[in-house]
Amino acid sequence: MAVGREEVEIVKPRSDKREYRRIVLENSLEVLLIGDPETDKCAASMDVGVGHFSDPPGIEGLAHFLEHMLFYASEKYPEEDSFDKYTSQHGGGTNALTGSDHTNYHFVANADCFEEALDRFSQFFVKPLMLSDAVKREIKAVDSEFQKNFLSDSWRIGQLWSHLSMEAHPYHKFGTGNRQTLEVQPKAKGIDIRQELIKFYEENYSANLMHLVVYGKVSLDKIQDLVVQKFNAISNNNRSRLHISGDPCSWEHLQVLVRAVPICDDHTLQVQWPIPCSIHHYKEVPCGFLTHLIGHEGEGSLFHALKRLGWATSLSAYESFVDSNSSFFNVFIEMTDAGNEHMQDIVGLLFKYIGIIHQFGICEWIYNEIAAVSKTMFHNQDKISPMSYVVSIASHMKLYPPKDWLVKSSLPSKFNPSIIRAVLERLSSRNFRIFWVSKNFEGETNMVEPWYATAYCVDKLNDSTIQEWMQHAPSEHLRLPVANQFIATDLSLKKTDKVMYPVLLRKTSFSTLWYKPDTAFSVPKATVHLKFNCPYACNSPHAELLARIFKHLVFDYLNEYAYYAELAGLYYGICRTDDGFELNVSGYNHKLRVLLDTVLKAMADFTVKPERFSVIKEKLTKSYQNFKFDEPRFHASYYRSLILNDHSWPWEEDLEILETLKPKDLSGFAPTMLSRAFLECYIAGNIERNEAESIVHHIEDVFFNGTYPISKPALPSQLMTSRLVTLDEGASYVYSTEGLNPNDENSALIHYIQIHQDDIILNVRLQLLAFIARHEAFHQLRTVEQLGYVCSLTHRYDLGVHGLQFTVQSAVKCPKYIDTRVQSFLKSFESKLSEMSKVEFESHLNALIESKMEKDKNLWEECERHWEEITDRTFLFDRVETEVAALRELTKQELIAFFHEHIRIGAPKRKVLSVRVYGSKHSSDLEADKNEAVGPNTVLIDDIFSFRASQPLYGSPRRGYELMEVHSSSK
Repeated sequence: MAVGREEVEIVKPRSDKREYRRIVLENSLEVLLIGDPETDKCAASMDVGVGHFSDPPGIEGLAHFLEHMLFYASEKYPEEDSFDKYTSQHGGGTNALTGSDHTNYHFVANADCFEEALDRFSQFFVKPLMLSDAVKREIKAVDSEFQKNFLSDSWRIGQLWSHLSMEAHPYHKFGTGNRQTLEVQPKAKGIDIRQELIKFYEENYSANLMHLVVYGKVSLDKIQDLVVQKFNAISNNNRSRLHISGDPCSWEHLQVLVRAVPICDDHTLQVQWPIPCSIHHYKEVPCGFLTHLIGHEGEGSLFHALKRLGWATSLSAYESFVDSNSSFFNVFIEMTDAGNEHMQDIVGLLFKYIGIIHQFGICEWIYNEIAAVSKTMFHNQDKISPMSYVVSIASHMKLYPPKDWLVKSSLPSKFNPSIIRAVLERLSSRNFRIFWVSKNFEGETNMVEPWYATAYCVDKLNDSTIQEWMQHAPSEHLRLPVANQFIATDLSLKKTDKVMYPVLLRKTSFSTLWYKPDTAFSVPKATVHLKFNCPYACNSPHAELLARIFKHLVFDYLNEYAYYAELAGLYYGICRTDDGFELNVSGYNHKLRVLLDTVLKAMADFTVKPERFSVIKEKLTKSYQNFKFDEPRFHASYYRSLILNDHSWPWEEDLEILETLKPKDLSGFAPTMLSRAFLECYIAGNIERNEAESIVHHIEDVFFNGTYPISKPALPSQLMTSRLVTLDEGASYVYSTEGLNPNDENSALIHYIQIHQDDIILNVRLQLLAFIARHEAFHQLRTVEQLGYVCSLTHRYDLGVHGLQFTVQSAVKCPKYIDTRVQSFLKSFESKLSEMSKVEFESHLNALIESKMEKDKNLWEECERHWEEITDRTFLFDRVETEVAALRELTKQELIAFFHEHIRIGAPKRKVLSVRVYGSKHSSDLEADKNEAVGPNTVLIDDIFSFRASQPLYGSPRRGYELMEVHSSSK
């Protein structure tokens, strides 16, 4: 049988210049080919139609384990981890995920590596090697992944949902696997786990169950030829898809209230209704319509009522797929302490709102509005990374006809009230289950989920329970949303000058304006970045906390208004910085100015509402208290920042201060915070020069002009910036501490090598070194030594200072031991670097150059690059070109000399900070390590702040505006 090429017109966005073609290989593998002559990367995603629902009984996690194993080696490419090494050294990477009914494998690499990368990838599915030694080692990696997730509430509660379902239904299964299920239990039963892997692969990895997406720079004909060559050899045993009949929940799992104890101190409520999977009505989008209404946050919505009552801080509604026949409709609510006391009222109000939808809500105008916004977003969507793109398509190909592979459910086009009502009928008081999660239930439960040990209990509710809760719920004015005034209707593209880099249009004592019109992406979108340099916003922990509450309250006050903008593709964000805060507004340019002006007015007219202050304070307090439940690697990162950043404070002090704050403190602070400011503004996209200047004039009028101005220009002496501690050359610093969560067995190490301040020549040497070593480190520390699931080597850039950082999280070895293995790796890497051939060196060098020259895929990527140069005050908008030029001059000898000078063990300029966080499993090692004698060049840090005070600081790399010239008009 010849390759089938059914002529299918695949619907694509109007702005999409890529070419698409569907083919079916002789082995029945269905493939989508994507040709993009503008891409710098190639990518592919293979979606195999089998997941953990197909795990054999008693070997939970086998599908996930197989996903791990396919990356190791193949008969054609037997070198272990060679595919990951190949993609890493050619500007890309690999990953995979195991779902309930599918497993997805994917990669990305530089476009000129297309053929070889595709060949290596195809061998996963043609002839993989699953050697015994690799199988034994990778069980440890799967178990480490499980241990990483063991104290994660999202994993724990998700598994509880599955546990409380029919045992005969595959939804009941435990999909991740661990050492118990993949080694201990099989061995006790005399099962050879390697043979089970091979059997599972041979039975389930059939070409007729696979969907492939391939993305390349070459022509579709060339891509097709390569795909046929590489993938036709995949076996087709005509395996049938797993057929699942029946719902995951029987009557005993419905009309129940499940109370569960979380790890974090939060109160959450999840109401679930089993429903038929809505994918069969993807043009009618019944669940999309209902999530739009139930999850709405505008005035009159359920969330607005709960927020006004002080009972909830967030609400979301969504459909979660179980299989092609079944789903759950979910409403998830984060509750305040007060809300936790009113759980029954909250559920009563939810069912009241569902009743309003029954009575008034299935309106064609609402559907048409959703469809109009969806159509605009589809046809003006931004390009994303090729790997993300192929994964998003391949994961859904089995669900949609080929013509809608790109569209999926994103273009509603058939208003059908009866289909919407059929789903709405399922959201009844006879068909639900409630998961109520709170620390308050400690000691009140009588059951334990077997895999994650989550304590819970189940109460059966009768038919009249919800009716009683509805009757007793408060009388809130619930209503449907009104028409959305933020929907863009002017999507025209404006004529602007061709400008390669941002230009400085304006500078005053109040502000500066940088401007860059869109000359590359041709989308009706724009962005305004605004940085408030406010010296009084960040000069103490007290000020920092009040500034943070200010930010949250601005969001809180605007939520009902701004939610409509968000639905229409307009977004804003406020984030705290080391010297103030940033405001960003972005999206369709037509109504952008309306949203921006409203946000600015809310900041300028800010007043404190005591009841909302209390809610935000409670939320922040819990975030600080729950920090101790984060993974140890995040704690290690926190300690590294606390040691090195001169403008940071310990979370315990923040929490202590936070508990004392009152509304009057913020009332006095907010005017002070804004009383002195200097604004840096960057406006880019589909916007004209005069519009940009008008925006900044308006901002200055709001804050600096008028009879009683809110702000005065910040004085030069007030514009301080955070600086980094300078470590001494030739010294190693060690900070050891016990983990913050006594129940977490995992430990973590950060091995940070501080190297240099921003300098083009040194930058590219470090970048190339990290580029070469990244895979080598992962392979040695993670794959070979199995120190932990999380093992990474990254290039860090902090406050103008560059460095190299190893991060390892482990439940099997203590941090000190891992530190010795990092040092051992550096010694072995030194030899590899010296022995590297000229051809290999140039291959790495060229791959890095190609990666750096990758074009921005969308307006936001370009803007973020430029905004970073502006906020750092480095202004090297041509940084990529400058660094590429420096890379072209770099020799192997210079790279080795750089390594010997800064990184090699014993190097004269080597400056190392090791942060060691000891989990409960290694607590005895902590005392032994603290009492062990150290060498002459090793400094033990006992008191972080005494150490910080004793060290010099790097100078600020930020440049001033004094000598910078304003760009004159080209007219």
